[in-house]
Amino acid sequence: MEFGHHKEVVYQEEFIRNSRGVKLFTCRWLPSSSSPKALVFLCHGYGMECSEFMKVVGSRLGGAGYAVYGMDYEGHGKSEGRRCYIKRFGNLVADCERFFKSICVKEEYVNKSRFLYGESMGGAVALLLHKRDPTFWDGAVLAAPMCKISEEMKPSPIVVNILTQVEDIIPAWKIVPTKDIVDTAFKDPVKREVLLGVLSGCFPILQIRHNKLIYKDKPRLKTALELLRTSMDLEDSLSKVNLPFLVLHGEADLVTDPEVSRALYDRASSVDKTITLYPGMWHGLTSGEPDINVEKVFSDVIAWLDHRAHERPGRSPSIRSDIADEAIADEASPSPKVMRWHSGATTRRQPSGIFCFGWKGRTEPRSAL
Repeated sequence: MEFGHHKEVVYQEEFIRNSRGVKLFTCRWLPSSSSPKALVFLCHGYGMECSEFMKVVGSRLGGAGYAVYGMDYEGHGKSEGRRCYIKRFGNLVADCERFFKSICVKEEYVNKSRFLYGESMGGAVALLLHKRDPTFWDGAVLAAPMCKISEEMKPSPIVVNILTQVEDIIPAWKIVPTKDIVDTAFKDPVKREVLLGVLSGCFPILQIRHNKLIYKDKPRLKTALELLRTSMDLEDSLSKVNLPFLVLHGEADLVTDPEVSRALYDRASSVDKTITLYPGMWHGLTSGEPDINVEKVFSDVIAWLDHRAHERPGRSPSIRSDIADEAIADEASPSPKVMRWHSGATTRRQPSGIFCFGWKGRTEPRSAL
């Protein structure tokens, strides 16, 4: 186990093993001088990891008084497994559920609210965690979530059928062409290319392109098909989403279409739901935008969490006993809202040729991250 300290935040790392015997990396950012307001569990994106790439999220939310926990999926970051090979998407979700719930049932955390925080593909993980246990989570923050494929971006059924026929023969083959997603997802060129010294005087930031823990090679066939199936399955069940959520999306995102977040907001049955759209912003809202934009995003996220982070005395560690009372209270709350933050530049970039999970559809679509 490793430790670090930043102002009011203590950082810790350790490894666990999943039910398949694979060693998985976990990390956490904890308030050092007070009991946390609530728990936040990070679900990172495709090819990404927690300790470096999501360090800014962990340290910012930890500094705001939250206990923040993250885990690198099998085959991602510092965890064991073939790099970015997703044999079954449900395995990722099951691993997260097992680890996250092991934290929630700790005596000091039983009465704390529990929130999911998912970026891109991690948004799909968060929504599937909610689907597996609809009353367990108190809310979710979803940044450019992967939960639907827009109609013009869906790959041809013929292509999908052909690839499905060979997925068990060459499952790990890096068959799917794709362009460098770093240039498409992260706006700030400095954050893309270089190693900046420190953040707020302590945490070193290993920038995206030079972060060796991030997978930058072509997607594997089985992985691409699993992402496609997961997105389509989630699209069919968006109306079953009923937990409180904040969905964030840059309107100039060329990796996941803002239409995806709008569809989630429109179809979800949640009483407490908010969508915030950022004109001019790209995909990497917390990691690739200029600092002024990142500050705005974190301000929105923390304000949303602070409004919903409440102690729940006497609550069972596995079931929210107050669900009915909360629903009644929500009915009296203001109606769900759509917010747009005018960040200045709002020019829509032209599609860069990124493919949907690597396949070119009827147009040049976005891909999942």
